[in-house]
Amino acid sequence: MATDLDENTITAEAFCRLENTPDPRLHEIMKALTKHLHELARELKLTEDEWMKGIQFLTAAGHMSTGSRQELILLSDTLGLSQLVVAQSHSRPKEVSEQTVLGPFHVEGAPQLPSHGAEIARGSVGDPLLVSARVVDADGKPVADAVVDVWHAGADGFYDVQDPAWKLDESRLRGVFHTDEDGRFSYWTILPLYYPIPTDGPVGEMIRATKRHPYRPAHIHYRITHAGFDPLVTHIFVDGDEYLDSDCVFGVRSSCIGHYPKHEAGTAAPDGSKQPKAFYTNDSTFVLEREHAANAAE
Repeated sequence: MATDLDENTITAEAFCRLENTPDPRLHEIMKALTKHLHELARELKLTEDEWMKGIQFLTAAGHMSTGSRQELILLSDTLGLSQLVVAQSHSRPKEVSEQTVLGPFHVEGAPQLPSHGAEIARGSVGDPLLVSARVVDADGKPVADAVVDVWHAGADGFYDVQDPAWKLDESRLRGVFHTDEDGRFSYWTILPLYYPIPTDGPVGEMIRATKRHPYRPAHIHYRITHAGFDPLVTHIFVDGDEYLDSDCVFGVRSSCIGHYPKHEAGTAAPDGSKQPKAFYTNDSTFVLEREHAANAAE
C-alpha cells in the first residue's frame, strides 16, 4: 500500500512512481538519483531545516545564473563533478590531447578572426603573449579548417563577460579561429595570470564555509571542433603557477601544462615582428581523436 510510508519504505514506492517513464535512460537516471538522495538523507539524518537550506542554496544559484554567468556550472566545477563526468566521457589514448572542463565563461558567437595576425587583448593591460599552435590528428597529420574557440581571463582576474557593460561585439581575450592548410593558427594576447573564481554568490559561500581557496592557475581555454573528430575542450596552463596542484575546479592535467618563455624587449618574435617591450610566447600542439575511435573506446 502507498499509505503510512515511513523513511525506509518510501524509496520503493518512489521507484514505483517512475515505472511508466518511456525513456529507458531517463528512467535509469531518475531511479538512481532518487535512490542516492534517499540514502543520503537517511545516512545523515537530514533535518527539515538543513534540507531547506540546501533548496535555498540551489534556488539562489539558479537566480544568479545568466547567459554570461552560470553559477550551477561553477558549483558542478568546484565539487569536482564536471571534471569527473568529462574524464569518464572522454577516455582517450595517451597521444591524444586530454579533455578538461568547459567552465562557466565560454560564450557562443565570439568574433571570427583570421588564422594568423589577430590581437585579442583589445586594450586589456598585461604582458604581450604570442600564441602559435597546431591542430593534428593522432597520426600527426594536420587538421585544416578546424574551428578553434579561445577565451581566457585578464591579468586583473576577470573575464570580459563579468563586466556589467559587456557586449558580445566588444569581446576581449576571446575569439574564434580556423586553422590554415598546415593545421596552424596564431594570435597575440596577454599572458594569463591565476585568478579567483567568482565568490559573490552561493558557490563563494560554500568555498568560504569549507575553508577552501578560490583560485584557478593561469591558463587559456580552447574548444576545437572539426567534422569527423571528437570535439576537444581543454586548457593550456602556465608552467610554474602556484595553484597547479590545487586548482579549485580540479581541471589540471600534466599534459596540459604549457611552456611560456619570456623574451627581452627588442627581440624579434616568431611571427617576424620586432617587439618594443618584453613578451612571452607559447607553442602548443592539439591532437584530435577521430570520432570512430572515440566511439569504439566508449
